Amino acid sequence: MADSGVVVVDKPADWTSHDVVAKTRGLARTRRVGHAGTLDPMATGVLVLGIEKGTKLLGHLTLTQKTYEATIRLGLVTNTDDAEGEPGARVDASAVTDADVRAAVAKLTGPIQQVPPQVSAIKVDGKRAYKSAREGKEVALRARTVTISQFDVTAVRHTPDGFVDVDAVITGSSGTYIRALARDMGADLAVGGHLTALRRTRVGPYDLSQARTLDELAKEFTQVPLAQAVAAAFPVRTMDEAETRAIRHGNRISESSLGDGPVGLFAPDGTVVALGENRPGHMKPVVVFSPA
Repeated sequence: MADSGVVVVDKPADWTSHDVVAKTRGLARTRRVGHAGTLDPMATGVLVLGIEKGTKLLGHLTLTQKTYEATIRLGLVTNTDDAEGEPGARVDASAVTDADVRAAVAKLTGPIQQVPPQVSAIKVDGKRAYKSAREGKEVALRARTVTISQFDVTAVRHTPDGFVDVDAVITGSSGTYIRALARDMGADLAVGGHLTALRRTRVGPYDLSQARTLDELAKEFTQVPLAQAVAAAFPVRTMDEAETRAIRHGNRISESSLGDGPVGLFAPDGTVVALGENRPGHMKPVVVFSPA
């Protein structure tokens, strides 16, 4: 059975995130495997998995920024806002210029209000939006604030059949839907748009340089040890013996100067003990990896 830690997978196309988790359970020989944020089946790239105690990290890693390489096709909408959906209205986009594209990108950069796609896992009245969409029902999804800190256009390509394909590198905060950006860019330019390709290149501190394909993991199962994974993702505080005992029992210690948290809390011998967050006047553990 694999030790506790993090596995960075280069997800193949046409696999769901759950498919990757199921495969990794077999490779790691443990049921305790989870992922830090899904990737749609058509998408490839970085999928961070927690193994054993590493699963306790996942809720905190989902809150980090993520970077993608994306291709947006202007001139056609789909019911899922990506290439997997049913085609809808088509508009000749040949008149769209590079300057038009960059102006639309500027409106979608920084803090923005984004309505999630109809085909998403957002719950409305206790039901997943994608389930309602499959039944032909449109649900009212609330806009929410996301931050697009990077939206760099790397190419604008006009196709012979009147489409415009936009390649871009995009970094967004937790909860950002890249296919919603494609939809909204197309709407702004009055030609419609959808996402045709997506590759996630980074989740927090983990990027493609650390990612392994499932075939590579089948030959040699490698992972980031728990202590290293925590140190890569969060500030580190090395505690003394008394603080270590307190945290292992779920008790508070003095406030951290490393920010409100999460902060990786380590014993004097280098063992990762917990993640901690500041509260008024003290720090308390929010995840304990090595209890008393």
